[in-house]
Amino acid sequence: MLVALDIDGTILSHDDVLSDGVADAIAGVRAAGHHVLLSSGRSLIAVLPIAERLGLAEGYMVCSNGAVTARFDDASPTGYVVDEMITFNPENALRLLRDQLPDALFAVEDVGIGFRMNDLFPHGELDGVHDVVDFEELWSGEVTRVVVRNPGSTSEEFSALAGSLGLSDVTYAVGWTAWMDIAPLGVTKASALERVRGLLGVAPGATVAVGDGSNDIDMLRWAGRGVAMGHAEPEVKAAADEVTGSIDEAGAVAVLRSLV
Repeated sequence: MLVALDIDGTILSHDDVLSDGVADAIAGVRAAGHHVLLSSGRSLIAVLPIAERLGLAEGYMVCSNGAVTARFDDASPTGYVVDEMITFNPENALRLLRDQLPDALFAVEDVGIGFRMNDLFPHGELDGVHDVVDFEELWSGEVTRVVVRNPGSTSEEFSALAGSLGLSDVTYAVGWTAWMDIAPLGVTKASALERVRGLLGVAPGATVAVGDGSNDIDMLRWAGRGVAMGHAEPEVKAAADEVTGSIDEAGAVAVLRSLV
């Protein structure tokens, strides 16, 4: 089986604490012969430390909501290779959003390095090198991901704004705070996972996904068994085949143990 796990809010609390027993449960699933991979909105450099904490050192990682897929590789100096990277020109989306959110924070990902941004984000929200640049430099080349952060707004206000702007040439997801991830059109965790499933030779029905956010909806619908966390919003639960316990109840661990 292919078992895809979201990170934040699924196996890791928003206080950066691993859910009780998650590493042992993952080890048990891998020992049973299944493929376990992390599927996250996080950048590659932010996924790698979590993989290390979980003892994952082989197979694939889906990062940046599907725009970046990496594979562990002992022969590489970094311990991984970027297997696929999908990019887009972010200028149109950035201009539209800046017109509506002149005080927002904007960042674009430099894969394996960090982010270029118009100003520093709150401490701990983005990993890697932080390079503050003029706003126009954010679209100096194609990118895998844009992050928009507006601490003065709510996630509901952000969602309404995103819908009103008609961002039809990109894929976007609004997070649990006033945070938006923008990816190339058609790129989601599900699109990346479908590619990995084919590479691994796993049958479509032999797929499991666990997640809690709006960026997990496509992934949950894609999986043969899509499981939403108990604290997820109603639209996320509606996309899933079943609902497990919340992050405080180690809901992902219960799912993992059911696979052994």
